Amino acid sequence: MHRTVVINVVGLTPGLLGSTPRLSAFANAGKMAAIKAVLPAVTCTAQATYLTGTTPDAHGIVANGWYFRDECETKFWRQSNKLVQRPKIWEVARSIDPGFTCANLFWWYNMYSSVDYAVTPRPMYPADGRKIPDIYTQPADLRPALVRELGPFPLFEFWGPNTSIRSTRWIADAAMWVERHHSPTLTLIYLPHLDYCLQRHGPDSKQVHADLSELDTVAGELIDHYRARGVRVIVLSEYGITRVSRPVHLNRVLRKQGLVAVREELGRELLDAGASAAFAVADHQVAHIYVNDPTRLDEVRSLLAQTEGVEQVLDEAGKRAHHLDHPRSGELVAIAESDAWFTYYYWLDDRQAPDFARTVDIHRKPGYDPVELFLDPQLTVPKVKVGMTLLKKQLGFRYLMEVIGLDAGLVRGSHGRVASSRSDGPLLITQQTQLLKDEIEAVDVYGLILQHLGVNAQN
Repeated sequence: MHRTVVINVVGLTPGLLGSTPRLSAFANAGKMAAIKAVLPAVTCTAQATYLTGTTPDAHGIVANGWYFRDECETKFWRQSNKLVQRPKIWEVARSIDPGFTCANLFWWYNMYSSVDYAVTPRPMYPADGRKIPDIYTQPADLRPALVRELGPFPLFEFWGPNTSIRSTRWIADAAMWVERHHSPTLTLIYLPHLDYCLQRHGPDSKQVHADLSELDTVAGELIDHYRARGVRVIVLSEYGITRVSRPVHLNRVLRKQGLVAVREELGRELLDAGASAAFAVADHQVAHIYVNDPTRLDEVRSLLAQTEGVEQVLDEAGKRAHHLDHPRSGELVAIAESDAWFTYYYWLDDRQAPDFARTVDIHRKPGYDPVELFLDPQLTVPKVKVGMTLLKKQLGFRYLMEVIGLDAGLVRGSHGRVASSRSDGPLLITQQTQLLKDEIEAVDVYGLILQHLGVNAQN
């Protein structure tokens, strides 16, 4: 097989490529294709599609998170590879060549998979309430080796208001370490840096240029490293991020009609999914609507269709047409208008918002929250607030890092819809020009990776 690396540059689009000289040079020396994104155009769904060659109705990853009906709980950012319900590309390649090996650096669902080398974020949560940066690796002894070489993974710069190039740099350095020591047949690398600034400021903001430059440097170093070792290089992205200006609070709409139930705890409100007649699981510009009371399905569909900022509501026929007819999907799926996105907010009074709403807490929130990228602008001296909270942490006290605001209007970029133009959508770049058309479907990425490896996709 031909050794191959897939560098996943999150948020990179043809429209942004001109501001990245290293990546542009790589594209000019080879060929670029526009990818028609899968719906929803979000990380977990896109990656599962690329790695299985199937759509969400088959692999089951219908979003970054969904409602687990048997537990009556919404869960985001799960990590077990067992959730992906179709064979993965490395399993197919290994069945053809038993000597095939695969390394996965931070692509999602990276725990308990059958890859040979896995590295993924996995914080420690001691009983005293702390969150300590850490990673999970396969094999286990890869973890101390990487930490000795690179230092701890900078988790708090991977997501949240303190995001920086350091997390992307750490992932790239870890990938090159694995390459030097193990030389996998296939390496998957996830570079998330562009995602942050694009969501904060929108793709047309001048503030994005610095992030593009930082990302371009890291990507260029990876390309040079792998090409020098005779490895075929694929650069791709999962989606494009477009400018938005309107947050849409679907759960508040449903609650005002008596469809969403809440439970009060210590004066705060928690969404009670199991007791709700209907509720939304918001994920960027797409939301799964779970309707526990089937007699109210038509009411919910009509209510959503009339909500400002909702472009389309998919029923059973619509889900089949978009390959989302899977048991994990909601009874309905809402798609936002191009300049809108969906929040998870369900409370009607900010004083009753749950305590986790003002923190970075991707697992407790029953939906995706890009406001976690912003420090609360109402904090007069945010550094003092953060410093005092960190002091409590260092002294061993329980603490709550309440530094995130509740103003969803801060968000300027989003994704999830299928891009209306090629310049705003995902891309794939390769030097194996004979393998590429000008436009490909998301499911085609699977076959293209196999072809780069020298495997017939029909095997």
